[in-house]
Amino acid sequence: MDISARTEYAIRAMLMLAEASLTGAGPVSVDALATKQDLPRKFLEAIVGDLRRAGLVVSTRGARGGYALTRDPATISLGDVFRAVDGPLAEVRGLRPHETRYEGVAEHLPTVWVAVRASLRQVLDETSLAQVLSGRLPPSVTALTSTPDAWQSR
Repeated sequence: MDISARTEYAIRAMLMLAEASLTGAGPVSVDALATKQDLPRKFLEAIVGDLRRAGLVVSTRGARGGYALTRDPATISLGDVFRAVDGPLAEVRGLRPHETRYEGVAEHLPTVWVAVRASLRQVLDETSLAQVLSGRLPPSVTALTSTPDAWQSR
């Protein structure tokens, strides 16, 4: 799986907004988000626009303006953020996994693609911004990271 810069930056920005929400700090400007996370400002502006259109953040104008979450950080999943900025979690040549069809030797491949999507959902839809911020991740996520080869590249 390739996690795009767009998605990574969106999640990092959303974590900052989650922290601001939990501490009562109020809206956070794009400049502050970009500076504190060392993100490209113009790119971040476009990403925050996607998050706003998806209903995950709201903007406030003025000297004390900026962006804030529309919901409690415990109710916003990483999957929500992924979908807001990059679309569906899993696609095969522009098709949803369950829409693929093959004949012959690849006949059963759609089942594998659906399983891949299900595993992504298990991690991303069950993990909230609040959990990532606190480090108290779901047991299913921590179990996956505790396997002997989880942290090894292959």
